[in-house]
Amino acid sequence: MPEAATAAAERVTIGDSEFDRDTALTRRAPGVYDIDLSAGWTIISAVNGGYLLAVLGRALADALPHRDPFTISAHYLTASQPGPAVVRTEVVRTGRTLSTGQASLLQYDENGAEVERIRVLASYGDLDSLPDDVRTTAKPPVFPPLDQCFGPEDGPAPVDGSSAITERLMLKLDPSTLGWALGAPSGKGEMRAWFGLKDGRDPDPLSLLLAVDALPPTAFEIGLSGWVPTVELTVHVRSRPAPGPLRVSITTRNLAGGFLEEDAEVWDSTDRLVAQSRQLARARLA
Repeated sequence: MPEAATAAAERVTIGDSEFDRDTALTRRAPGVYDIDLSAGWTIISAVNGGYLLAVLGRALADALPHRDPFTISAHYLTASQPGPAVVRTEVVRTGRTLSTGQASLLQYDENGAEVERIRVLASYGDLDSLPDDVRTTAKPPVFPPLDQCFGPEDGPAPVDGSSAITERLMLKLDPSTLGWALGAPSGKGEMRAWFGLKDGRDPDPLSLLLAVDALPPTAFEIGLSGWVPTVELTVHVRSRPAPGPLRVSITTRNLAGGFLEEDAEVWDSTDRLVAQSRQLARARLA
């Protein structure tokens, strides 16, 4: 069978991928959900913030009368670890076109006491009901085609367990933002990449919550190294993405006092801006 046909045969649909299985929750009671956070979405030993946001996003989609996240803001309080967790949701307001809820993800310390990891506030609606009227000055990022970009598999072998999430992603970075990997960061604070899930699952609003936080930190291109933990992340979902790989562009304009912002745009295969985000992250300066 030709390679392209084999790849097509191996594609999975929305609802039938590792991402869907690993963000699935069990409803314990109205508004209360249990989940076992997968080690497959970790960087070093911490669970990726975008994956965690998708978990909370799925819980709110079940708890609220509307299914699609329009805006979701998360404060990351303590680092999440693989293993059991509970998500508690609360319906704040429901309306005809928008509903608002909040949710917290909690885990347990060595004494069995609950520790809050993340708290979010979000508004949900129906993306399919939005008018198809786009007036924008935003332009999709321009960088080489997918086969001329580079992923983790093109570099040195990673340390075992250091970045399990990359094994689940199709991530191909723009060569002009890869100076950090060659020991020559550009200093520009930019990161761009093609993004998808490794198993071929097409994007949807929940996977957009992962996409905005899945690229290497822009801090690497500024010349810093090490973990860049998220303090706060807000995502705006603007449209249901079309099938096919996404393009993600992230920029940082200001690092001060040990903190930096990352502004992300996510564009789909039809050149439509489908998500935007801003996060505040802590940078290691020494």
